[in-house]
Amino acid sequence: MKIVVTGAAGFVGSHLCERLAALGHDTVGIDSFTDYYAPSLKRLNARDVAEKGARVHDLDLVDGRLDAVVKDVEVVYHVAAQPGISSAVPFDMFVRNNILATHRLLEAVRDLPTLRCFIFVSTSSVYGAYATEAETAAPKPASYYGVTKLAAEQLAMSYFRSRGLPVCSLRLFSVVGPRERPEKLYSRLIRCILEGKEFPLCQGSREHSRSYTYVGDAVDGFVSVLDRLEECRGEIFNIGSDIEVKTGEGIEILEHILGRKARMVEQPARPGDQQRTHANIEKARRVLGYEPKHTLEEALRDQVEWYLNKVDGRVRIQMTA
Repeated sequence: MKIVVTGAAGFVGSHLCERLAALGHDTVGIDSFTDYYAPSLKRLNARDVAEKGARVHDLDLVDGRLDAVVKDVEVVYHVAAQPGISSAVPFDMFVRNNILATHRLLEAVRDLPTLRCFIFVSTSSVYGAYATEAETAAPKPASYYGVTKLAAEQLAMSYFRSRGLPVCSLRLFSVVGPRERPEKLYSRLIRCILEGKEFPLCQGSREHSRSYTYVGDAVDGFVSVLDRLEECRGEIFNIGSDIEVKTGEGIEILEHILGRKARMVEQPARPGDQQRTHANIEKARRVLGYEPKHTLEEALRDQVEWYLNKVDGRVRIQMTA
């Protein structure tokens, strides 16, 4: 199949492109290489993706020409988004990169006779501070990110409801592993520990509980949709681990892997941060045959290995709060 992946040079999108190419699909990536975090890191990911046989186009979904790239596409994985809950990112950037970009992509593919599924990649942040329920629960987002991702998800679903466009949504839970964005917890922690720098830990976050999901397990869930396209139309699935780990425990696991203690400095809690996530994946198990296999420790060992082999001393990374 011809498959288009947006956000192809990012954390999850790059792994998805590699898997799809390995499965023999004609995989076309789109990424605008924004400076939310170091474009050099995304270029590194894009080179790895290209080596695995997937093409990555430097293209902005909002103002770029999409027709040629999406021509004859059968499946779209819309992974690209404006992530994070940092106050440094203005609301209009979330609107642009989450809602407007999704609308433009939907318009580009809505009349394609070849399209078999538009897969929107959503987030557990749509549930709000406590993401523990099934897909039928009322969303209660508590951040600009969660609000605009929910709006974009429902925009995509409206094309299914009003136009019959084959759409489904996958809500991701706390993905970790190689290529994790540099502003995320474990990427920042790895760097701070190895460089002997203080790590800014938000007040109360040690007690936060997360369904940390290995990126390879998340991709397993993504790919499983391809075998069940008809069953997935109009559906929403939670994709994550149903094993919770407190952030404090995760920090201890990483300290053990690296053989060094982190130097913590407390900072104020972030508004909109999730207190607890626990992926209810019963629907994904039943319909997709989805079953996460990796522990947080396995994910972090792979992440440390990737950082040491690919990033440490080779890529200049600016971490954002």
